[in-house]
Amino acid sequence: MDFSGAYEWPNLRFLLQGFWVTLQVAGLSIVFSFVLGTLLGTIRFTRIPVLSQIVAVIVDTIRNLPLLLIIFFIHIVLPQLGIKMPPFWSTVVGLSLFEGAMIAEIVRSGLKSVERGQVEAARSSGLSYMQTLSGIIMPQALRRMSPPMVSQFISLLKDTSLAIIISLPELMRNVQILGGQSFDYIIPALLLAAVLYFIINYSLSIVARRLEARMN
Repeated sequence: MDFSGAYEWPNLRFLLQGFWVTLQVAGLSIVFSFVLGTLLGTIRFTRIPVLSQIVAVIVDTIRNLPLLLIIFFIHIVLPQLGIKMPPFWSTVVGLSLFEGAMIAEIVRSGLKSVERGQVEAARSSGLSYMQTLSGIIMPQALRRMSPPMVSQFISLLKDTSLAIIISLPELMRNVQILGGQSFDYIIPALLLAAVLYFIINYSLSIVARRLEARMN
């Protein structure tokens, strides 16, 4: 193991550049998956005829596919159909679709957890269904959904490492490249990657615990 050589500034900068790509992919995927998951979960909850059934099939299908297969499909198969994206956006789209399906179930469960008596009281007071959904159900559901949603985002951050299969220059890909330069660099590079992942994920887990404690 050569810690001094592995942590020379050019090598360290190379690993940090990969980590920055990881954070960019994770950040964009979190935003997109949250929007997509909230939309799909709300549609499933409202039980709109036909549309909610179609959404249910889509969500269940995506949730039961390996994320690696989804990323690989987007990057390899879609170009054959004329839809070509660089590795960065292939990863973002794949993560957003997969995590969006997971979040959709969290949203649907959160909305269902709101007591029906509150919904009936809101409707009897003259509020429309959409007013009840946006003003009564959704605010309470969001508080209850926050802890599991943050946990899902932690999984999303870790799943960015799967993009190594399509050569996205994220953290683990750069660790692999650095390890290829010298066998003695592999363990130091992996240890640094583990520390970086731990710092971000542990921070998010603290947020999740605090949200859960506040909700309780």
